[in-house]
Order: sequence, then C-alpha cells, then structure tokens
Amino acid sequence: MMLKKVCVVSAMVLFACGESEVIDGAELETVNQEIVDNLLAAGYPESEIEVGDDGVVIVGGDAVVTLQASREMIGLDGHEEHAGEIQFRQYRTTNLVDPGIAVICIDGSSFSGTLSTALDKAIANYTSLNLSFDMVRTNGSDAGCDAEITMTAKGAAGGSSGFPEGGLPYSTVNVGKSTGNYGLAVATHVITHELGHCIGFRHSDYYNRAISCGTGGNEGDGGVGAIHIPGTPTTAVLDGSVMNSCFNQGSTGQWTASDLTALNALY
Repeated sequence: MMLKKVCVVSAMVLFACGESEVIDGAELETVNQEIVDNLLAAGYPESEIEVGDDGVVIVGGDAVVTLQASREMIGLDGHEEHAGEIQFRQYRTTNLVDPGIAVICIDGSSFSGTLSTALDKAIANYTSLNLSFDMVRTNGSDAGCDAEITMTAKGAAGGSSGFPEGGLPYSTVNVGKSTGNYGLAVATHVITHELGHCIGFRHSDYYNRAISCGTGGNEGDGGVGAIHIPGTPTTAVLDGSVMNSCFNQGSTGQWTASDLTALNALY
C-alpha cells in the first residue's frame, strides 16, 4: 500500500519478502516469466507488474504474487468454476480463503510501540464482524492455527502483502517502520488494508489509482482476477474504502459501509 500525502502528492512503495524456497537464477527467471504471463492473461497491464531486485513479482504497487497464486488467477488449480467469468471490477480476486480455515494466527512478535497497538486494532477490525474465520494474535507460536500470517517491519511508510493461494491467506505482511510516525489510525489502516489483500481483496479503485493516489492508472480489467462483489459500488471515491490503493494522513483505519458489505458477503 502506498501513502498519498494530502496537497503534496508523494507515493512510497514497499516490497515484501519473497517466497521462502531457494531456487537458482535460471529457475527463478522461468518461474517469474510464468507469473508475469499469467498476470497478463488475467488482465493486468504490463505497467502494473514489477519484478523486484530480490526476484519477487508485485502487482498494483504492493501485492506480492507467487506462482500458485498467479495460476489460480487464470482459473487453474481447482478454480475452474471461474474460467468463464468476464466481470473484472472490484473487490476480490479469484483466490479466497477456504471456508474450512477457522483460525488465522497473526504473528506480531516483531512489532512494538505504535505498530503493535495498530496490529491489535486491525485484528479487532476483523474479529468484531463474526466472520467465518477468527484472527488471533500470536508471538511466534502456531499452536491451534489453521493458517498463519507473519508480520514484519522494515522500510519506510506503507505496507505490502499478497493474495491467497491454495485456500490459505497470504503468509507475510510487511509494514514500514516509519508508518507509526503518521499516528495510530493511519498505522491501523495500513495493516487492515494489507490483511485485506491476504484474504483476497483487490484495491477498490484498481481501475483508476489516481482516485486515492493522485497519480496512476488502471491495474487491469481482464476476464478474471477482480470479481465484483454484489451490493458494493463499482466506482470508487477518495477515502471510500480501506482497500483504496493509497492511504493518506487522514485515514481512519475504520471500515466503510461498502467494506462491511464486501466482508460479510465473502466471509
């Protein structure tokens, strides 16, 4: 997620850690080429796809995409039911958390100070809604967890994460250490946003990032990969959703009405 400062347009993009599997350079290049090809097939414009120096493929500025996740986006790996869909608007990806996942543990052991408090509030944003899963904060232990998301803190303000794969939420969220300098509400907003990506939400203004970022274009409008959730808007406005592409210094960290509709429709 990127920060948009009100009046002075300034965006900072943070990149998450890559996949834990160690592979050689030639194999990594092959894997990344398939990921990029899958993203292009899913409707992402080339301008929204980046390959970082660490070999991680990122779309929309802050969402890490693994090989399996990219395959699922084009209807592979058990997602044939989406193969004929042509809607590509907002809010969710084809990849969602499996209904059998009841407890998602959030390892916040690396957080302290404002980021730690913000993580508690972000988790509460989800647990207060009586969703199909519960989020529980842990400190390195995964006992009783159906899935785990590890929080890391590095870099400047903002955050990055990824989309679900194999029915599990994305496993890593990075939040810039200086995000806490913008206050508790903004830090809560950033963490809530990145956890939203982990369970399958796209940017609500994916079709025009300038709405929340001040600059930027369309992340993609292909056949799959951003499925409209019934009952939610098909247009976006500044501060209209926690899932807007960019946050600002006035972000509250609270769900909007359309966010709640989307969450309750899916989970």
